[in-house]
Amino acid sequence: MRCPYCGNAETTVVETRTSDEGDAMRRRRRCSACDKRFTTYERAELSMPMVVKKNGERVEFSRDKLRASMSLALRKRNVSVDLIDAALARIEDRVYTSGVSEVSTTRIGELVMHELKRLDKVAYVRFASVYREFEDIDAFSQLIREI
Repeated sequence: MRCPYCGNAETTVVETRTSDEGDAMRRRRRCSACDKRFTTYERAELSMPMVVKKNGERVEFSRDKLRASMSLALRKRNVSVDLIDAALARIEDRVYTSGVSEVSTTRIGELVMHELKRLDKVAYVRFASVYREFEDIDAFSQLIREI
């Protein structure tokens, strides 16, 4: 680690602590050249897979987009923010732990439908009616019979 004051590459760790949130290591360092102290933080760098849209375009995974689509389906439904956040976390976890570098919007949509089915049946039907692009009433009726 280079000293931010003099640029010397020789520094020593004086103290190491876990951050208050527990997601980073805080290290106090001392430069062996200028004797100044400074703090560094180490965090794990997690990268979500790229999302492949139906048209083949690749975009970064966005929790905000996911929240927006779920919120639209859950609009005027009595579902707490904590339950929505927990569902979002489960979806993110499944996408991240899948071990793939790219994930399709189809897969993400299926994960959202699974979570909405657990949270609220009406929101599930709302989301599915748009997501699955029903072409006739029979396909829509079949979905309702399934739940």
